[in-house]
Parts: sequence; C-alpha cells; structure tokens
Amino acid sequence: PPQALEEQYSPSRWSPRLGRDTVIQAHLAATARARAGAQTSLHVPYGDGDGEKLDIYFPVDPSGTFPVLVYIHGGYWQCLSKDESGFAAPPLVSQGVAVVAVGYDTAPKGHMDAMVLQVRRSLAFLVERYSGIRGIYLCGHSAGAHLAAMVLSTDWTEYGVVPDIKGAVLVSGVYDLEPILHTYVNDALNMSREVAQRNSPMLCISPAAPAAAACEVLVAVAQHDSPEFRRQSQEYGQALRAAGWSVSLLDLAGVDHFDIIEKLSEDSYVLTQVGEDLLSSLHSLSTAETGSAGELC
Repeated sequence: PPQALEEQYSPSRWSPRLGRDTVIQAHLAATARARAGAQTSLHVPYGDGDGEKLDIYFPVDPSGTFPVLVYIHGGYWQCLSKDESGFAAPPLVSQGVAVVAVGYDTAPKGHMDAMVLQVRRSLAFLVERYSGIRGIYLCGHSAGAHLAAMVLSTDWTEYGVVPDIKGAVLVSGVYDLEPILHTYVNDALNMSREVAQRNSPMLCISPAAPAAAACEVLVAVAQHDSPEFRRQSQEYGQALRAAGWSVSLLDLAGVDHFDIIEKLSEDSYVLTQVGEDLLSSLHSLSTAETGSAGELC
C-alpha cells in the first residue's frame, strides 16, 4: 500500500535515537562540521552547470601520487550539497588520501538522468585534471550510494578515459528506483517508469570485467534502516556478487540511516577503518577487523 511504502522510504521514521525532525537537524549539524585545512580547493568546476563543482581536500603532502576518495552526498536527490560533505575528510587527508566532494544539480532543477551523467563526468574530469591520482575509491550515502552504484555501471568508452576505480563503499543506498515512484520522494524528482528503470543500479549490472573484478565493493546498511532499505542493500549486493563482482555486505549494529555516515569523521568508527583499509590495501578487509560491527558476509 502507498502509505506503507511512504513509511519504508522515510528514513527519519526508523531512528530510535531522535525524533523525525530532530534527527535530520542533527544530521545537518554533524555533516556541516570540519572542513580540512589549507590544502583545499573549493568549487572547482568540472562542467558549465551551476551545480557542477568539486571540493577537493588534498593530503598533507600532495606532491607525489595519492589515492582519492570521491564522496557523493545523499539527500534523496533533492537536498544537501557538497558543502556538507567535508566532514569525512580529516581522518583521510592525514593519511595521505585526497577527498573529493562532488556537487550535482539536485531536484527540482536537476533530474535523474542529468545527475547520473554529472557524477560520471566529474570522475572523468578528475582523471584528466590530476595526474597524481593512483586509484579512485567511491563512497556514497543514501541517494549518493545510488549515484555511486550507477558509476560502477558506466560504459567509459564515450568519456575518453577509464577511471581506475579500485573500490566503492555504498552506504544505506537505494538501488531499485521503482518503489520510489509511489512515494513523496518522486514529487520533486518527477521520474517516469522508464527514467526509474534506466537509472536503477539493480537493472544495470553488467558481468564484471577483469578491472571490475578487482574493484572491492562494500555494501553497508544500518541496523535501524527501514526493512526496505535493508532489503535493497542485500539484494543489490547479492546481484553484484552473482555477476562476478567482489562484494562484502556490512550490517552495522547500533546505527541508523544518518549516523551510519556521520561517524565517518571519527577515526575509531568501523566504517572509517574499513574505508582506510580499502584505501591502503584492497585485500585487508577481514572479519577480524569488522566482525564486532555486525554481520560481514
């Protein structure tokens, strides 16, 4: 029933920590913190559109080569921005990793086809502009996890470059957009069924090419995400694995849809540690490091 779907796709209704409005305000406050220091380039244009800008947080010594974490913000494709995405930078730049926060045109100005295209173009721009990059790691939360997953399905031949995507951390994402059509979320997006289908990562999974097989994909979901969010993460992770991708599913205990990503600013948080492990060594993800957080399968 439509009302049940509305509840399933309203993450703030499922948090045991705070009330619906309070949890969103707390999320805005948490993600607005902490811009990195002097080695920062803000509002770098990767295209001509108003929203087509990057915030780049360079490592302390960016003179050599460095891995890059590309962070794609959530907000149900209609709110938040790259300006609330610097919170994850400090623990990583201190370890020699550049962090790039991607801006894109959110609804109602932006529509789904355009957002997916913008995020793909932002990666092509990074590769062409910064020769020091050695390996790109995607991280997206909620709607940003959807956009990151769409990046994984990109045919890069039309972009003239092939980004070396080493890994992806997809956090509490939506991978099948069809249910969204029947909720308030689509009021601003105004997606047709065709638009939803061609932009659903679940329907865009291609068999893993050799390069993709070497890409470590971590699908993370919160204990207090709604059953629908949890189902989507599980089914997408399983579908990727069935297509030959290297996938781990991380079910994080004691967090909800919002603090699962807010805690990335904390060095001790398991998802921060897993991200750092991915960045430092693709093969260091082990149940020994992450078992206490929940199920890793």
